Amino acid sequence: MSESALHRVQHSVSENGQLLHIELCSGKGNVIDLEMITALSAVFAEAEKSPRLKAIVLRGAGDQFSFGASVPEHRLAQVDQMLPRFHDCVRKLCGLHIPSFAVLRGCCLGGGLELAAGCTYLFASPDAKLGQPEIKLGVFAPVGSVLLPWRMGSRALDLLVSGRTLNALEAKEVGLVNVVDEDPHAACLAFIRKHLMPLSASSLRFAERAARRPLWRALTEDLPELERLYLQELMATPDASEGIEAFLAKRPPHYQSEGS
Repeated sequence: MSESALHRVQHSVSENGQLLHIELCSGKGNVIDLEMITALSAVFAEAEKSPRLKAIVLRGAGDQFSFGASVPEHRLAQVDQMLPRFHDCVRKLCGLHIPSFAVLRGCCLGGGLELAAGCTYLFASPDAKLGQPEIKLGVFAPVGSVLLPWRMGSRALDLLVSGRTLNALEAKEVGLVNVVDEDPHAACLAFIRKHLMPLSASSLRFAERAARRPLWRALTEDLPELERLYLQELMATPDASEGIEAFLAKRPPHYQSEGS
C-alpha cells in the first residue's frame, strides 16, 4: 500500500480492543478514490483477524462524511479498476458480520452513501444530506441498487431513479437512517456501550450473519450482475461518458438519447 493511501484512512481501537474506529480523511469532502478503497480494504482485512471486536464506527473527518466516489475514476479508462474494487470493499465490510455504525455529518452522497448503507446502523446529525445522484451523471449506483432496497424497501426506487437528496429527518422517515441526533457520534457510542458491549463478540457475529443473510446473498449473487451491467453495457453508451465529462467540465450534459 502506498504512503498516500495509508493517510486516506485513520483507525484505532478502544473499549479494550472491542470497538474499532475508522475515519475517512482524504481532505475536503473525503472523496472515495482507489487509494482510500485500498486503505479501507486493508483495515477490514485486519478487523477480520480480531475476534474481540463487537462494533465498528465509521465516520468522516471534518464536517462531511463523503461527497462520494472519485468522479474522474469513473471515466472509461479507469472505471473497470475502481468499480470492482469498491464493490469488493463494501462486501468486505458486510462480510465481517460485525455490527457497524456510520456516523453522518454534512454530505453523504453517491459512493459515500453506498459505503454507509453497508453498515448495520446509520446515525446522522440534523444537517446531514443523503442521496444517490449517480443518475445525474448519466450512470447508476450498483451497490446502492442492492443496499437501499434492503434498508428502505420500494422507497429506494425514488432515490436511485431521481437522484434527489434527502435531509436527515426525511431519511429517517423512510427508514434509511436509524437515529438523528445533534451529536451523532456520542449517540452512537452510547448505543454501543449500552446495547452491544455486554454481549458476546462471537454471538454478535452469528446474529449479524443470520439477520443479514438475504443482503449477503444479494451482494454476492446480484451485485456481480449489476457490475457487469454497468461496465459492459452502460459504459458502452455515449451518454454515460458524456454525463461524467460534463460534470467534470461543469457544463450541462448533451445526451444523445434526449431526442429532438
